[in-house]
Amino acid sequence: MTAELTYGLERISMFLQRKDSIYDIEWGGGVSYGQIRLMDEREASTYGFEVADVEMLRRHFEDWEREAVRCLEHDPSLVLPALEATLKTSHLFNLLDARGAVSVTERVGLIGRVRANAVRAAMAYTAQRESLGWPLGNALEARPPENGVV
Repeated sequence: MTAELTYGLERISMFLQRKDSIYDIEWGGGVSYGQIRLMDEREASTYGFEVADVEMLRRHFEDWEREAVRCLEHDPSLVLPALEATLKTSHLFNLLDARGAVSVTERVGLIGRVRANAVRAAMAYTAQRESLGWPLGNALEARPPENGVV
């Protein structure tokens, strides 16, 4: 399942540097994050909210969704490429949503489709690790400490 780290390094840096804006944090050598990234953010926002081609985004969503399934059906399954294809569908959904191209009823269905492939990829990863004898450990057998403190 995909997830977003809500408090990324930039937000932690804001807290540590006592800044009210992400663009005011010091990137290094007296250069601010804003000097480095503000134009990028403006361009990405203009593209996402105003310019992105909705029909192309829909086609690509369908293509990457099928590609995720195709990778997972490959023998042996291609777990990482399937996950990457699924992440692309999530990004495309976000762009479609930013463009106002997703209705309230369509939203549930599209999110469900992204989630279904994310679950398939997670299950394939678990099966892959199990078939290799859990070389990275078996999280399914992990137990919390007896005192309840993690």
